[in-house]
Parts: sequence; structure tokens; C-alpha cells
Amino acid sequence: MTSFPTSLRHAFARPLLGLALCSAALAAQAQVSVKDAWVRATVAQQKSTGAFMQLSSAKAVKLVSVSSPVAGVAEVHEMKMDGGVMKMRPVEALDLPAGQAVELKPGGFHLMLMELKGPVKDGDTVPLSLVFEGADKKRETMEIKASVRGMGMMQGGMGMGSGHKHGAASAPQEHKH
Repeated sequence: MTSFPTSLRHAFARPLLGLALCSAALAAQAQVSVKDAWVRATVAQQKSTGAFMQLSSAKAVKLVSVSSPVAGVAEVHEMKMDGGVMKMRPVEALDLPAGQAVELKPGGFHLMLMELKGPVKDGDTVPLSLVFEGADKKRETMEIKASVRGMGMMQGGMGMGSGHKHGAASAPQEHKH
């Protein structure tokens, strides 16, 4: 049997190890899919807005944090009715059960972008960093880009600003995947 010199074995082993680690990282990130990511456009002095999307994961994970360069603060929030009063609160983590789609939508779970650094206009794209944590407590960050939709693109839920256009406004809520 032929034996390779140690230096030659290391020369081949390092790239292979790097490739294996990259493949493992890609596989971990590929377990979460994001569909229809969008952010609601803002009006001139508005300092917060919502981000919405559909998340699904091959393995059970949790969405534990979010950030964006357009906002000073970004959080996972839940909006729900409590005794006839709509209440919104941050949540520590959002569970993504294996194989089940979780809808982040107006009037339910969503991402809140606060302390906006400027207006978010219809047609813009907003970068978002989503951090997921698996059962093993390992965290993976997924970078996505969400399209900005005009103020008239939704009704109900988080009525921010004025001058809502009506008509096609309910389209995002009617999406069923």
C-alpha cells in the first residue's frame, strides 16, 4: 500500500474538510425556506413598519431574531385580539414545526421594523437577516431581500399611516400556499 507524505495528506485534507463544512452549513441553511417576503411601505415621518412572509423548515427550528440595516430595532411580534382589544407584543422566538408552513402576516405573527432610518418606499428592497435556532441550539443566519409594497397592499392588521388605497388591498392576506 502506498503511503503519502504527511504534508501531501494535509494539502488534500484541508480543502476537503473545508468543502465538507461548507456543505454542512448550506444544508443547515437550506432547511428553512422563505416565500413571498415583503415589507409595508411607509409615509414620510413613520418610524416603524411590518415585514411579512411564509416560512417553512424541513426540521423543527425557531426564529429567534431578526435585523435589518434600515431599522434601529427589529423584533418578531405577535398581534392578536384580547377581549375585543388588538394587542401587539414581541415574542422571544417563533416555532417553525418540521414540514409546516408558518405565515407571518398582518394581524398575526410578523416582523416589526422600528426606529426606521428613512422612509421605506414602494418598489424598494429591504435586506433582512433571520436567525434560526435548531434543537441542538446551533444558530444559522439567513439573509433575504423583501420587496416593499405600497400602503394599499393590505387591509386589517397593522393600520399604519393614512391614505390607504382599497381594491387589491387584500391580496397578500388571501395567499394560500
